Amino acid sequence: MNALEDNVSDILGKAMRGRGFDAQEMASQTGLAPGRVEALLQGTFEEPSARLMAAILGLNPDAVARLGRNEYQPQVTKPANLAQITTYYRDMAVNAYVLWDPDTRGAAIFDTGTDAALVLEIIERQELEVVSIFLTHSHADHVQALGALTAALDVEAWSSTFEPLPGTRTFRPGDFFNAGQHFIRTRHTPGHTAGGTTFVIEGSTLDAAVVGDALFAGSIGGVKKDYPESLEGIRREILTLPDSTIICPGHGPMTTVALEKANNPFF
Repeated sequence: MNALEDNVSDILGKAMRGRGFDAQEMASQTGLAPGRVEALLQGTFEEPSARLMAAILGLNPDAVARLGRNEYQPQVTKPANLAQITTYYRDMAVNAYVLWDPDTRGAAIFDTGTDAALVLEIIERQELEVVSIFLTHSHADHVQALGALTAALDVEAWSSTFEPLPGTRTFRPGDFFNAGQHFIRTRHTPGHTAGGTTFVIEGSTLDAAVVGDALFAGSIGGVKKDYPESLEGIRREILTLPDSTIICPGHGPMTTVALEKANNPFF
């Protein structure tokens, strides 16, 4: 099982950057010594101080404490017709996904990771007919294998009209696709990037959302601007889905809407 993408220091740091706090301001707001703030941001977990910082930053202190005590690891039964492929970009583990219809064998790829061979192995083994490749955003770790996959499979790739990638067709929020008997709808979830997109998958065998770097198990992707609006977009576009919806993030393990509503400190 993939490890969580972020620890408590990552989470506090993302919330501080989102709210425009540096370590000095955080120390002033909390009354903590600057050295204590820096130690927390460097990976030293100390629960009372972490709870205090979380409260100031609008994070759920109980959820932060559970993460600091290593008490949260989502347990999700992976559907037989959904593959998570984890590859590496520098020192980062990054996920791509293959979804298919067990009856028609129609399939879709979501992001590509860095190694086309691993994706192609699943497609060959399952005897799939890929209809399209869908990109959650354009960062290199998520699209590095795109050229190799489009060449090998002779299929189109799609990217957001707000973040078009050369050589791809573009979609807009609310556009509708299908892979076999599964239906795929686009939802705009910017913040990490301008065109960040969640693909909501609905079908008789699977309800899932491929969210890219909008949301991780226990955390979120780094938000470059419009932090409050980005959090609200995740609440609206992802966390309003049915509780049983499987969330497929760009990094870390799969989770569900219910688990993130209960355990993600940002919400």
